[in-house]
Amino acid sequence: MSGSPTPAKPEGSFLGRAGPLVLARLFTAGLTLSIPLVLARVLHLDEYGTYYQLFLIATTLYYVLPFGVVQSLYYFLPRAEAKRPFLGQTLLFMSAAGLVGAAGVWGLLGYVAGWFSNPALMEYRLPLAAYTAFLLGSFPLEVSLTAQGRTRASAGVYLVSDAVRAAVMVVPPLLGASLYGMMVAVAAFAALRYAATWAVSLRGLTGPLASRALFKEQLAYAAPFGAAMLLAIPQQNAHLYAVAGAVAPALYALYRVGCFQLPVVDLLYTPTSEVLMVRLGELEREGRLEEGVNAFKEAAGKLAFVFLPFAAFLFAAAPEFISAMFGEKFLAAVPVFRISVLGVVLSILPMDGTLRARGQTRAIFASYAVKAAVTVPLVWLGVKHLGLMGGIGSWAVAELVGKAMLLTRVPAALSTPRLSLGIMDVIPWRELGKASLAAVAAAAGVFLLRAGAHGAWGHLPEGFLWRVLPLAVAGVLFATGYLVALYATGVRPLSVLAGLKPRRG
Repeated sequence: MSGSPTPAKPEGSFLGRAGPLVLARLFTAGLTLSIPLVLARVLHLDEYGTYYQLFLIATTLYYVLPFGVVQSLYYFLPRAEAKRPFLGQTLLFMSAAGLVGAAGVWGLLGYVAGWFSNPALMEYRLPLAAYTAFLLGSFPLEVSLTAQGRTRASAGVYLVSDAVRAAVMVVPPLLGASLYGMMVAVAAFAALRYAATWAVSLRGLTGPLASRALFKEQLAYAAPFGAAMLLAIPQQNAHLYAVAGAVAPALYALYRVGCFQLPVVDLLYTPTSEVLMVRLGELEREGRLEEGVNAFKEAAGKLAFVFLPFAAFLFAAAPEFISAMFGEKFLAAVPVFRISVLGVVLSILPMDGTLRARGQTRAIFASYAVKAAVTVPLVWLGVKHLGLMGGIGSWAVAELVGKAMLLTRVPAALSTPRLSLGIMDVIPWRELGKASLAAVAAAAGVFLLRAGAHGAWGHLPEGFLWRVLPLAVAGVLFATGYLVALYATGVRPLSVLAGLKPRRG
């Protein structure tokens, strides 16, 4: 490495600006987590599989059809004097995307139901089409606020929106409503969210609603990332579609439980990556690009101290977790679940956000193209010969390949004419090493606990609280072991948490 970044005047951790977003999502995480857990107990196994299939379709369209236009706001708004045209044309574009998504659901759901061998999907065509349209139209809501640096307002919106969404998905089934009734309630919620998006995003801004010249510029920036999403989302979901087409809805429900992830990654990674993108844009505007690598390493280091122990605990305590959260009838999902935990580890480095912030969206497209090429044969062969394990294994291999490709491009994205970086320079090795050592030591304690207390757990009385007891004991043991190991390596956990503490700018 030639040269070194010049320290700037201390201004507090930029991650502190992500604090409100993290806290808001943390507050609603419990409510969001309750959705699949409650539905697993009140819906028949076939209905539970249908629920997952419905939302697989909607979320696939949700991430593909925006074509990167919404995400481009993180690039343009921090640099723009007139913000209203970028917001207005994004809202118009997403409204049109919502109509396209609804039309796709209406016209193609029959074919998808045939592929899934689940004709019951056709009963939900109308509410699913409406939900998809309004969900897509409301995509810019939180992004429009975060991209303007209004993280507290964005956090408030996350708080209200996620809480209401959880309520409309959990309360109707608890009151005896069918899966169809829940879908109608969710569609109504999405419609209200769409109306709020127009009211909140443009508030206080003046100027034209759209500009043809600015939209061409925005679309040119977004196109490589949007094309990447056309490859990435189908690729990421390929194993879900393949398994859904190969097994009955009840067995698919088992597979989706194995793929279940607690929302910790979204709670921390997404707002951290978003704020990192805004920060890199500010550094570019201020002529301080050399500090970008410090911002990246700070973000990755803090995420490592959370994600590595989280993944290690889920891997070690997988039987206790599945039994406590979903019930013993889903214990067969444990092997799938342990492989899916790899996704948590792969989220430590916020690489895609860094490349988008530096305008290198073509690199993202290239990585997704390679992932798609790798996924197709892997999924086909894996599901055909290894069933559920082949499906999740193909996903894991493709994710490793894609992340490795992105990592090779990050050093160039953070380099400047005065500062040449390599892969070794952008990875926070010290933080990764200490977090890994502490996490492995704590996980070993959980395995020893299971070996010593297995007989005792088998004689526990029935009931949710008793079922959660083994998981709670494993959690306390793991947390204690992890914190002790961190202290032994010289890390003070409170200093890590302070990096996400909200600060006045």
